[in-house]
Amino acid sequence: MFYWLMKYVVIGPIVKAIWRPWVVGRRNIPVEGAAILASNHLSVSDSVFLPLMIDRPVSFLAKSDYFTGKGLKGWATRVFMKATGQIPIDRSGGKASEASLNTGLQVLGRGDLLGIYPEGTRSPDGRLYRGRTGIARMALEAHVPVVPVVMVDTDTMMPIGTTVPRVVRVGVVIGEPIDFSRFAGMEGDRYILRSVTDEIMVALQRLGEQQYDDVYASTVKDRATGGA
Repeated sequence: MFYWLMKYVVIGPIVKAIWRPWVVGRRNIPVEGAAILASNHLSVSDSVFLPLMIDRPVSFLAKSDYFTGKGLKGWATRVFMKATGQIPIDRSGGKASEASLNTGLQVLGRGDLLGIYPEGTRSPDGRLYRGRTGIARMALEAHVPVVPVVMVDTDTMMPIGTTVPRVVRVGVVIGEPIDFSRFAGMEGDRYILRSVTDEIMVALQRLGEQQYDDVYASTVKDRATGGA
């Protein structure tokens, strides 16, 4: 009920009136049953516009830090995260990564839609970067299709480092579902997982025509800040 109220009564009408988002390919979202929506990631606002532009609820896996803030800002952030269907997870790696995977599988096991950003983090420069294989493992273990989604101009509306969004029209392009049933039972093969992930990234690149760079976005960010 809370999700419905925020999407259709509170947040949705306001956001649509101001930014007038457009969508292409909405018919490619399965009417029922579980599926993974694999999206490029240009802005924090991606998790707002994608759910608003489709008819079914979408759950995203989000950093647990967003749900633990203090004061008014912390409260507002928690409300926002819950309103956009985001689920808190620990992204510290190791056992936390396995727990995140299981959380995603639970969403899919209920027959719901799960939104994932295969790059693992926002693109630092608008390019599309190498995907993490967790999405492939989820797709194969849950036996669900992957729907490629491209967010358009959300980075122009709200670039990294900004807190006040610009009034820029943004869009969502939804591609046809990809069936990976031919790899059933192979979720333990790391070469298969890499192949599936790369196929998803190719679909995203073709759909959005972003420039592709075959390195992890996190590596690019580390280099920019003087990391390894």
